Amino acid sequence: MRYSREHKQETHDRIVKKASVRLREKGAHGIGVADLMKEAGLTHGGFYAHFDSREALVIEAFGYAMDRGMDHWRKITDEVAPEKRLALIAEAYLSALHRDNPGHGCSIPALGAEIARESPKTRKAFAGKLDEMIEMMTDFIPNLPRKAARKQAIATLTTMAGTMLLARIAGSSELSDEVLKTGRESALDGARREPKTAAAKKAKQN
Repeated sequence: MRYSREHKQETHDRIVKKASVRLREKGAHGIGVADLMKEAGLTHGGFYAHFDSREALVIEAFGYAMDRGMDHWRKITDEVAPEKRLALIAEAYLSALHRDNPGHGCSIPALGAEIARESPKTRKAFAGKLDEMIEMMTDFIPNLPRKAARKQAIATLTTMAGTMLLARIAGSSELSDEVLKTGRESALDGARREPKTAAAKKAKQN
């Protein structure tokens, strides 16, 4: 049976969506193509009708996950003053809910260490999405020159992702809660400190 182009695209999107969840849950090498296709309700044999390789699916799946993460950030900050957006993102990111649901969370702590060992093509794709995320966070620091804002965005994202990784290593425990709390305080302090400093310098110059 020949399916329409629209049907094929819908099927393709369903595979990517399912794979993005399972890869974040199990890791880039924790689940095989057959299992990924089964998750999407399809046979293993149909895989190559949609993807040239397993690597192609991994790249598209984590790209989808990163895009959904940034969409979520836009949604929760849509009605918040620009200078408060980065702090809001950090607080939502460094939560027990995010820690306990890696399949629907950020790809960086879930897949970052594995992606760093993948092919140059995969790393380049991941780095591209990472840069998009940094640029988005930079937009949420309106009171600094662009270069300084980007530096602060990188520092905040590094704190967030590193904290989440350590919190998940510790599991749902007192140590994990302590890691989350400490990382959240550090990320929030960083998100709020530099704009205030910039404002203070401006006031001093005037």
